[in-house]
Amino acid sequence: MQLADGAQLTFDELGTPLRDTTFVVFDLETTGTKPGPDGITEIGAVKVRGGEVLGEFATLVDPGMPVPPQIVALTGITSAMLHDAPKIDRVLPAFLEFASGAVLVAHNAPFDTSFMRAACLHHGYPWPKPAVVCTVRLARRVLTRQDSPSFRLSALAALFGSPVTPNHRALDDARATVHVLHALLERVGNVGVQSLEELLDYLPEVTPAQRRKRGMAAHLPERPGVYLFRGPGDEVLYVGTASNLRRRVRQYFTGSESRGRIREMVALAERVDGIECSHALEAQVRELRLIAAHRPSYNRRSKNPRKSWWIVLTDEAFPRLSVVRLPKDGALGPFSSQVTAKIAADALAGAVGLRTCTQRIPAHSPSGRPCALAELGRCGAPCAGRQSVEEYSPGVHAIVDLVAGRGARPLESARRQLDDLAGAEHFEQAARRRDELAVLVRAVDRAHRLSSLAAIPELVAAAPDGNRGWEFAVIRHGRLASAGVARRGVPPMPVVEQLVASAETVEPGPGPLYGAPPEETSILLRWLTRPGVRLVRTAVPWSEPAHGAGPWRGWLEQVATAVSLEQAG
Repeated sequence: MQLADGAQLTFDELGTPLRDTTFVVFDLETTGTKPGPDGITEIGAVKVRGGEVLGEFATLVDPGMPVPPQIVALTGITSAMLHDAPKIDRVLPAFLEFASGAVLVAHNAPFDTSFMRAACLHHGYPWPKPAVVCTVRLARRVLTRQDSPSFRLSALAALFGSPVTPNHRALDDARATVHVLHALLERVGNVGVQSLEELLDYLPEVTPAQRRKRGMAAHLPERPGVYLFRGPGDEVLYVGTASNLRRRVRQYFTGSESRGRIREMVALAERVDGIECSHALEAQVRELRLIAAHRPSYNRRSKNPRKSWWIVLTDEAFPRLSVVRLPKDGALGPFSSQVTAKIAADALAGAVGLRTCTQRIPAHSPSGRPCALAELGRCGAPCAGRQSVEEYSPGVHAIVDLVAGRGARPLESARRQLDDLAGAEHFEQAARRRDELAVLVRAVDRAHRLSSLAAIPELVAAAPDGNRGWEFAVIRHGRLASAGVARRGVPPMPVVEQLVASAETVEPGPGPLYGAPPEETSILLRWLTRPGVRLVRTAVPWSEPAHGAGPWRGWLEQVATAVSLEQAG
């Protein structure tokens, strides 16, 4: 089989035959053209496969607003007709189930899908990100102006002799679009487009030059791993990870890749290198390390894995909290941004009465002037000699104990301050303090979880591979030291011993994470806490502080619920 430009496809590249592809052809009627301000009034959909209709879906929808007169004139749908219709939040689950696993098709698909995405976002349903075929775009690719002066649905339906005439009612328009789709698929079949992947590849956004580059994926294995796009000077342009290297890289040369920056990268690429990995966890870690090593211009994230922010106590008679780049023992973090770190530092200082000024205060005979915070009772004014080193030190010790997991007095103090504000009916100030405390609690909780893992010299864990085998990881001081698999029927423990014997030697470094990159330790922690993952063995017990932020997780859930209700209201 060949594409229109003559490129030969191997059998494994043929993808899903169009005759075996399930399409859900749908149409919407709305109160206007802007999703969000305007609402959906009707949904009609037809599910087809191999030319056979598998089912239909049709319903009116109450948009929660009057139907404008011009829309009534166009569709015939009146506000009275929608009075007893279900609202979109009740319709969405049924439609998403009807369309599950199918390719969505619509005439002018960006319009219809934008309304569906907006509805899903507003009502908390995840948009499934299906493959989408636009019959307008496909018609422009297949037909000339001599074939059809117009690409409106009514014109194409008439051209192809559709038995259903479009009438601006959702189900009839969807039925007409089915006929148009089948006619267009017959046309593209004559130029060698026989699979879903080829159909998406055939759309206008993909140039012949990009299409020819799909051969760059031919040498890659159908295994998990990391891929590197390289430019004319052998520089690394982009690094990514995949569960199937060949299939994932091939997608960059099809219409399913719509990101402008990535299409620009593909146009520059000269070759793609692949690094096969034992499983997805190893691929994630290798991707992270390669991005940090090469700093590819087309990767947006993870270029500076060690450039996190930390909160530390300054080394002086009256310590204060400082936000820094380099952690040291006793630091709180990591934080992804300086702003978040400053919010947590201010909340922590306010909870225990630490000063926030930057002046250096001598231990004896200070001669400064009290600031406004002192007058408000939020600082003990050690700068003016109102507080001795001994009187100031309990707040410092409370922070040290919190970071070390020996006590949560600062969190409890901040919670009491919050309750006092709410009791005094200072609700806006209380809400602000609540959000600041939530940032601090999350930071402390994450810090304890990461540092507890990084403290372990060696931990071996196993995850089921879904086929009665095991995926292993050897983790040393928060870093992946070795990875491997024992497929079904292979005794697992000899594999574990071999992985441990060949694992990378990891020397612990300074700081709360023993020198481990925070992002890598976070990836390992997420993997270890997935359902089904088991500890094979560990050099020392893996535990979190009993007096840290762990008991506050329920409070965080309450805060998240309250914030969601406030935003919805």
